[in-house]
Amino acid sequence: MVCNEHVPALDEDLKKTLGPATAKVLAEQLGLHTALDLLHHYPRRYAERGELTSLAELADQIDEHVTVVAQVADARILTFNGGRGKRLEVTITDGSGRLQLVFFGAGVHKPHKDLLPGTRAMFAGKVGMFNRKLQLSHPAYEPLGADASDRDAATAFANQLIPIYPACAKLESWKIAKCVDAVLPSARDAVDPLPDALREGRGLVPLTEALLKIHRPATKADIEDARQRLKWDEAFVLQIALARRRHADSQLPAVPRRPAPGGLLDAFDAKLPFTLTEGQQTVSREIFDDLATEHPMHRLLQGEVGSGKTMVALRAMLAVVDCGGQAAMLAPTEVLAQQHHRSITEMMGELAEGGMLGGSDQGTKVVLLTGSMGTAARRQALLDLVTGEAGIVIGTHALIEDKVQFHDLGLVVVDEQHRFGVEQRDALRSKGKQPPHLLVMTATPIPRTVAMTVFGDLETSVLDQLPAGRSPIATHVVPAKDKPHFLTRTWERVREEVENGHQAYVVCPRIGDEEEPKKKGSAEDDAEKRPPLAVLDIAAQLTRGPLAGLPVEVLHGRMDPADKDDVMRRFAAGEVKVLVATTVIEVGVNVPNSTVMVIMDADRFGVSQLHQLRGRVGRGSAPGLCLLVSEMHEASPARARLAAVAATLDGFELSRIDLEQRREGDVLGQAQSGVRSSLRMLAVIEDEEVIAQAREEATRVVAADPGLERLPGLRVALDALLDTEREQYLEKG
Repeated sequence: MVCNEHVPALDEDLKKTLGPATAKVLAEQLGLHTALDLLHHYPRRYAERGELTSLAELADQIDEHVTVVAQVADARILTFNGGRGKRLEVTITDGSGRLQLVFFGAGVHKPHKDLLPGTRAMFAGKVGMFNRKLQLSHPAYEPLGADASDRDAATAFANQLIPIYPACAKLESWKIAKCVDAVLPSARDAVDPLPDALREGRGLVPLTEALLKIHRPATKADIEDARQRLKWDEAFVLQIALARRRHADSQLPAVPRRPAPGGLLDAFDAKLPFTLTEGQQTVSREIFDDLATEHPMHRLLQGEVGSGKTMVALRAMLAVVDCGGQAAMLAPTEVLAQQHHRSITEMMGELAEGGMLGGSDQGTKVVLLTGSMGTAARRQALLDLVTGEAGIVIGTHALIEDKVQFHDLGLVVVDEQHRFGVEQRDALRSKGKQPPHLLVMTATPIPRTVAMTVFGDLETSVLDQLPAGRSPIATHVVPAKDKPHFLTRTWERVREEVENGHQAYVVCPRIGDEEEPKKKGSAEDDAEKRPPLAVLDIAAQLTRGPLAGLPVEVLHGRMDPADKDDVMRRFAAGEVKVLVATTVIEVGVNVPNSTVMVIMDADRFGVSQLHQLRGRVGRGSAPGLCLLVSEMHEASPARARLAAVAATLDGFELSRIDLEQRREGDVLGQAQSGVRSSLRMLAVIEDEEVIAQAREEATRVVAADPGLERLPGLRVALDALLDTEREQYLEKG
């Protein structure tokens, strides 16, 4: 590794400072290209020479690259193949646990000499499992004891906190530390994004000091100072980006849409057979206030499954139609678009038949537009939109196509936002003469901080009470392996519900017409290693066995759209009693007569997804039952997740659990866009206060100086955040 004397510029390619080979690994494996990238590659944790790091936590890190600091307890060479093969087994300990290291073949001699009992060292490698024991195979190591020539360095080292960096197979943590040493002098040129008044007011250290302290802390207090400062940077720059979006949106013109008294909305409200919940009334008022302004509404409507979001959205659409505009509802799948169309036309009755024989004078046309429609039906729908005959259109991505023209688009409702990228949202927006109002709905409860971080450019409304007459849902875990008779009883329960006139869902993680993944491992761990259970297999087993004689059908994403719709229609009509499906039913499918859901291999689904799925039952007056079938061991983290879902129906509580168990990056859209999350230091759940304060400060700064003319350092940081990929991330792509 080359370490030049000169101080690298922050935007200088790492090849110049570290040499091409090391720079290539940093770029390819860790996405680090410049000195600044490397300065923002923070240690994951710190080891102390006097305090042994925890080997006990490695059980959760199988297949991950780890660095541990530990002491050699014993080392022995074993022979096999009649003495021709050699294996060195080294046991290391840190007081919390023991770990085996193995070296093979010609590679055993050096470690055998270096790793004598009592030696302390850093070890890096990939955590594996052999004979049910954790091990590192051929780990890299760096002894922490030093020979005579290194004694001074060792003394300095003795009092140091050792940074342990997120590493990869080709570059261990201590090698990354040496790379950081090479670029650390350039930290003094880092441009500070925080306005001085804000930084001093909050007692935060300057950026240069924070970077030095995070990489080379002298004390634990240094680490704390650095973390507080770097968290603020991340939260503040992100909130500035969102505040600027909100500010820019608030400058756009929009047509105010006020419902006409005695019009379509009043007629609809008059025929409702129930009263809106207090929550629905409050949220509707917020939406109507927004619609009446001369700037486009940007509102996120969060509501528990079944809290009546569609009703709130429909009333907003009717208000817009009342004053001559049109409303479009964008759904992520054809099944969902068809279902919304069905339920909205049913709710509106004759009001959805404007201009038709028997329709109401106050009514409007409600049209459906999806990719699989026949040419004639599609042509008619397009005509109804361009003439303004249709006040409401419900559709999939087909709505976004160039051919689709509106007479006067006033409101766009996006259902299940996380399934849409920004380009789609903007393409639909651009179809209005002026930007239409935007209402985004999600049934995935989002903790407040995530809403502020991920949906920070939208105002948020929450529906958290269920409409009257909705039944509670009981949830139980079915341990299929430990207690097979519980699974037998599960199918008996499904039969009982069907005999009582109800219907059931059975959900599986896989369709079953794909190529089977190759099996690995022994029979003992086949619950984890076997392929997930499949719709086609389970449906066949059930019709031959425990549910023989009942009308069972399958539903999955690879079916022809017409067949899908036919199955859904017959299930909704009650002809099909048991629907074996993939998660295609997760969002929005509404069959009030379904009372029981069995989720096979439930441990293969996320917490929020299980909660979404469960919301499909108990939608009528009969109580719902959700059975989570799993073969995982009782003590496994997967079973703990299932127990959490069974213990509460509060989606916000579950989304918090879900977030704590997953990596932050997934939550912030990284999973969708493939972009590495910019949040390296900020933890969305723990740092709620920092995020809330940063949002306030950012709103204040942008209101006073929208172009950030007086804050060049902040502009630089913002440009770095908002390269094209980050733009998409901010747009929840």
